[in-house]
Amino acid sequence: MAETPEEAVNPRIAYENAFAGKRVLITGGLGFIGSNLAIRLVELEADVLIVDSLIPHYGGNLFNIEPVKDKVRVNIADVRDVNSMNYLVRGQDYLFNLAGQVSHIDSMEDPYTDLEINCRAQLSILEACRHNNPTIKIVYASTRQVYGIPEYLPVDEKHLLRPTDVNGINKMAGEWYHILYNNVYGIRAVSLRLTNTYGPRLLMKHNRQGFVAWFIRQAIDNEEIQIFGDGSQVRDLNYVDDVVEAMLLAAVYDGANGRIFNLGNTPPVSLLEFVRVLLEVCQEFGAGKGGYRLVPFPLDKKRIDIGDYYADYSKIRKTLGWNPQVPLREGLRRTVAYYMQYREHYWD
Repeated sequence: MAETPEEAVNPRIAYENAFAGKRVLITGGLGFIGSNLAIRLVELEADVLIVDSLIPHYGGNLFNIEPVKDKVRVNIADVRDVNSMNYLVRGQDYLFNLAGQVSHIDSMEDPYTDLEINCRAQLSILEACRHNNPTIKIVYASTRQVYGIPEYLPVDEKHLLRPTDVNGINKMAGEWYHILYNNVYGIRAVSLRLTNTYGPRLLMKHNRQGFVAWFIRQAIDNEEIQIFGDGSQVRDLNYVDDVVEAMLLAAVYDGANGRIFNLGNTPPVSLLEFVRVLLEVCQEFGAGKGGYRLVPFPLDKKRIDIGDYYADYSKIRKTLGWNPQVPLREGLRRTVAYYMQYREHYWD
């Protein structure tokens, strides 16, 4: 029997020449992933427009685009501003929609703001595209948080969606708005469900956006890392360059339109394994002297913890030829080296 397109492993989609001279809009472009994406797109000779609200504590940082600050345009605007988005989407060939509130803790403490940014603003963006630029291609940054507590591992795209927090529910809605507008209005859109992403330009000022950045900061500062529970919780992690690669592949391939893809990595690692590798890497730079300690789960975090998680990402591998390339130790080495050099731009 012949393989279906989804079962056949496609060669890696070529995108190197696809962005030259193209107009690209990145919402949330001064944040972690958005800024790394902007730098890569400049390398590919795209005309890049960054939109970011620079809301305190959300991750936007002008220093993130320091290597390309004279080669991109920056518009400080909030994606909740309908008039701004109506204007900004005009004439753009691609939209990488990375704007969002990503803290699970903050979404539980302030659910209305999370709703505004991750749902209402997404509709505003899509309506702006529908009325002002219906031929644009959109890549939406979703999250593995939409799955909630896994019923089986690895988690594939057919897994039930049962988020454990407000952020997961709102990101799920934002994702499906994009798929709906693709299916009903022909606004070409694809969604990538990101897992734990790490690398240079992460928000390091607080620990409200996940364990990865905070553990890295503590290791660099020679502080003791506290691991909740017994440290056996399993996660998969992607280095940011690999995530950028997936976004670019999804953008240029129209066979991805209207579809949802997991990102992920193998093998998954326990939090304890992650911390041990991190400390070893930091010790190469004269840091990582604080060690680690296992502590009980705080109640507010235990309520929304998902336990073990790692993804089945065979769908994007087969469809786009994407595979993560950067091993954990090498990714952490690049990350720690970056912050050792530029920490004054990321610490308080």
